[in-house]
Amino acid sequence: MTSSNKYTSQTNKHFMKGSKPLNLHGWIVYNGHLPGEKFLILAKYFQDAAKRKGLTTSIIKNNDLLAYMTTEDNDIVQTYDHQRPDFVIFTDKDIYLAKQLELLGIRVFNSAEAIAISDDKIATYQELTKHNFPIPKTIIAPKIFYQPNELDNQYLTRVSETLGFPHVIKEAFGSFGEQVYLVHNREEMIKKVNELHGRPYVFQEYISTSYGRDIRLHVVGDQVVASMFRQTEDDFRATAGGVRLAYEPTKEEADLAVRATKAIGADFAGVDLLFGPNDTRIVCEVNSNAHIGKLHNSTNINVADYVIEYIVDELTD
Repeated sequence: MTSSNKYTSQTNKHFMKGSKPLNLHGWIVYNGHLPGEKFLILAKYFQDAAKRKGLTTSIIKNNDLLAYMTTEDNDIVQTYDHQRPDFVIFTDKDIYLAKQLELLGIRVFNSAEAIAISDDKIATYQELTKHNFPIPKTIIAPKIFYQPNELDNQYLTRVSETLGFPHVIKEAFGSFGEQVYLVHNREEMIKKVNELHGRPYVFQEYISTSYGRDIRLHVVGDQVVASMFRQTEDDFRATAGGVRLAYEPTKEEADLAVRATKAIGADFAGVDLLFGPNDTRIVCEVNSNAHIGKLHNSTNINVADYVIEYIVDELTD
C-alpha cells in the first residue's frame, strides 16, 4: 500500500469553457464490495459522459481510499496513487469517506450530508416534513432494546389505530425497494417488527391508489432532465419490475421533484412520486445515488451528461 500525496483545499483552476479543453480531473467513487456489475456500470456512465465533455476521470473503489486522521491533519491513504481530483462524483453511501474528501477541500457531488439524509429514509421524511411536502403518513418506530420474545407491543396498537391495515413497514436503510414490506394485519405486523429487531424503520400509510405504479423524475440542478412511469401488476412496489415508459411530467410534478431534491441539499437526485387520491402526487423517496441505466433505456436520455454539465458549471463559475 502506498500513501497518498498531501492534498490542499486549492481547486485546480487550469481550465477554460467553450471549445477549448477543460483541464479538470475527477474521481468517480463506487462501492467495491457490492456484488454484481450495476454499480460499476453507473460509474462508467459518468466516466463516458465526462470524456465526451473533455474531462478526465478515474473510477475508484471506496475501499481503495482510506480516510486517515492524525493530531495535525486529515488525509487519504490510497491503495493506488491517483491524480488529485478537482471533484468527486460519489455514487456510494460511504458517508465518512465522502466527508473526509470534503475536509480535504474537494467538491463532492452529492455532498456527504445530502447522501446521509437520502440514505436514511427517516431523515429524509423529517426534512420533507419541515418543508410541508406531501408524504404518506409516517410513524417512526421507537428504538427498543429487547429480545424478540420480550417485545412490549402496546405501541403497535396505536400505530394500527392511526394507519389502519394494510400499511407499509419500511426500513430506514435499503435500496431498490427490497426493504419495504406490506403488512395486512396485526399478526403480520408483529412478525415483521420482530424480524427487524435492532434496525431502524418506519410504519407508513399505504397509498392504495398507487399500487404497483409510480413516477421516477431525475433532477439535476434546477430542472427535471428525464422521467419515467413505472408499473408492475403483481407487487405493490413499482420498483419490483414490470413496465417502464418515458413520461412527460406536469409543471407541478417537476416543481415538486426539484423542491424535494433541494430540501435534502442534493445537486441531483431521483425523486419517486406516488399517485395519491384525487390525482394528487405524494413524495415517496429522494434518491441521491439513483441509478440511471433503466431510465436511459426507457427515455433515451442520458442523465450523466446533464450531471457532468452541471458539475462543470459549478466549478467554472
